[in-house]
This record gives sequence, structure tokens and C-alpha cells, in this order.
Amino acid sequence: MRIARFVLDGDPLYGVVEGDEVAVIAGDPFFQGVKPTGARHPLEDVRLLAPIIPRSKVVGFGRTYAEHARELGNEVPASPLMFLKPNTSVVGPGDPVTLPAFSDEVSYEAELAVVIGRICKDVPADKAAEVIFGYTCANDLTARDAQRTDGQWARAKGWDGSCPIGPWIETDLDVEDLRITGRLDGATVQDGSTDLMIWSVADLVAYASQAFTLLPGDVLLTGTPAGVGLVREGQRFEVEIEGIGTLSNTFRS
Repeated sequence: MRIARFVLDGDPLYGVVEGDEVAVIAGDPFFQGVKPTGARHPLEDVRLLAPIIPRSKVVGFGRTYAEHARELGNEVPASPLMFLKPNTSVVGPGDPVTLPAFSDEVSYEAELAVVIGRICKDVPADKAAEVIFGYTCANDLTARDAQRTDGQWARAKGWDGSCPIGPWIETDLDVEDLRITGRLDGATVQDGSTDLMIWSVADLVAYASQAFTLLPGDVLLTGTPAGVGLVREGQRFEVEIEGIGTLSNTFRS
């Protein structure tokens, strides 16, 4: 099932994407379940929003793909490397991203994102599937110059607009071997698979839940495959993940 959040005539709504239509559902599916209202709209007539604005946090993981760690001159960490992004970093599919004035080196990172479905803490890896609502595409934009100079990553990873997600949440997906592709102005620059991850998605959910109570709507970014590079004003970056779809955003100053 594909759960989308969209706007029609000024009102934000949730719906289930079915082919080229979206079936409107009542209320918030994270707390009220999926209850169709009977209303339907052509997908082309609505504007998709970020499928969730986390009520609490975005938890990012770095260097979860060995080739990506090496391309930036880093060692593979002995345990997952975590950071946080505020919910103000989240934007949706098609939204233009304003590049931060403090950085000259903003990098794209195509990633699989996990959306948490219920409150949880200290989740065993073999129970991780029970707390996952679904999955979406993400672009973990990073100001590389700030990342090098700041000593911690709050500014480099958390600036407004640094976390595009979408186009919707896929609730039924096997994530063991998903192809992740990143395209810059139509040219493929990242082409990897989740089977190359050092830690599994379940491992990352378990690890994050040891440190943080995870709440419904929290988003976990699972890291990026090799091929990262810089984006400039006027360019477009697309994240395509097998079984989910494509997230596309342009950049402006």
C-alpha cells in the first residue's frame, strides 16, 4: 500500500495511491488506521507533500556502505554512526530546496528511509518489522564544508530543506535487496543496493531504539551508497528506489 500526503484546494489530506488515482482516507493513518472516505482524485490533480512531517525527529545513519565511507576517505565505523536532523529539515517531492548561504559544498545522498509506525524503545532486531510503518525515498543533503569544520554535524546535516522525502510511503516492501539510484540532471551518479549495507535495516532500527524512544512518524535515514557529489543552483536530483518510486527536487540559491 502506498500512503501519500497531498494538498487539494488548500487542505492537506492523506490517501492511498492506486495507479493514477489517490483514494482519500479519513484522518491520520498513523493513529486512526486506513479508513477510505470514498473520495478519489486523479494523481495529476493533487500536489504531493512530504508523506510525513516527523513529530519528533529524523535519525540519520552515516557510513553504512563501505564504498561510500572509502570514497570520502573515512574508515568503516565499528558501530553505526548516528546523527539527528530536525523536522524543519523535511521537504516534499517537487519542492525546491534553497541552498544554505553558509555552504559552497552541498552534496546529495540517495537513501532508503524508514518510517516508524508506533512508539517503541529497545527493539530487538528480529522484532523491528513490527514497529515499521513503511519506507520512502530520501535525499540526505549535506553541507560538506560545514561537516569538516564544525566538529559535529547539526548545521551540516540539519539546515532547512536538507531532508527531502517522498513521494509516498510504501507499507509492504522487502528491503533486503533494493536498488537505489541517484540521478543528477538525468545522469546516473549513484547506483547501489541495500544488500551492500554493512548493517541491515532491522539492525539500524534496533540500534536507534537503544538510544532514543522512537515515535510514530519518526524517520530513519539508512545511509547512502557510493557516488555522492555536489549540487548547484538550477540542478535537479532524483532518488529512485525499487518498489517505491522517484523523489525529485531542484535547487536554488
